[in-house]
Amino acid sequence: MAFVLHLLDEAFARIAGGDGALVETALRTLWFASLATLFALLAGLPLALWLADGRTRARRIGLTLANAGLGLPPVVLGVYLALLLLPASPLGGLSWDYRPPAVVLAQTLLALPIVVALSAAALRTLPPGLLEQARAFGASRPQRALLALREARVGLAAAVIATLGSALAEVGAVVIVGGNIRGSTNTLASTVLLDLAASDTPGAIADALVLVALLLLLALVLTLVQQGRTRDATAEGLV
Repeated sequence: MAFVLHLLDEAFARIAGGDGALVETALRTLWFASLATLFALLAGLPLALWLADGRTRARRIGLTLANAGLGLPPVVLGVYLALLLLPASPLGGLSWDYRPPAVVLAQTLLALPIVVALSAAALRTLPPGLLEQARAFGASRPQRALLALREARVGLAAAVIATLGSALAEVGAVVIVGGNIRGSTNTLASTVLLDLAASDTPGAIADALVLVALLLLLALVLTLVQQGRTRDATAEGLV
């Protein structure tokens, strides 16, 4: 037990001391995850708006595929993406293999089903006649889309936070396509593997603690958003 406490003490000392490598890795992790989340939102929200109206067979099939994508094993995507990034492969001309863009691409592809499925689910909870009423008042398609996004903002916030959290914690695909190169393509989650392989247990613990802290912060933000929405709904009900 004393040995475990010693390891924890050393890990906390690195965090408190602002270990340079730890800070750099944390910032890189946030950067990769933020880019992946942004790209997934740009591609996924329009698709979610289309899928939310699942009255056609094509939309039902698309929604089913998005839901199925939630269970896609990251290592499977990582393997196939790595093959596509080989020099003689379709994406080989990009020269992204074992470079940061490959990591962001992998995280984006893994994040896309989360954005689409959760956003579509949030949009489907809107009152059935809301958008029809807006159309009757002359609202254009972009205006109706913005109205839907605004009304479903709490559910969309949950989708964003879930997407960001997934990107932060991703390991398998990141290691496969990025090579887990220290100082270049490693993230907090993947650096745990590097530190354990180097018998640097305090470093692995420190990486894990910072990662958990980031995930808890995201959970706190989501809780505050949900509570704010509840207060707004209560206030509207009293008016």
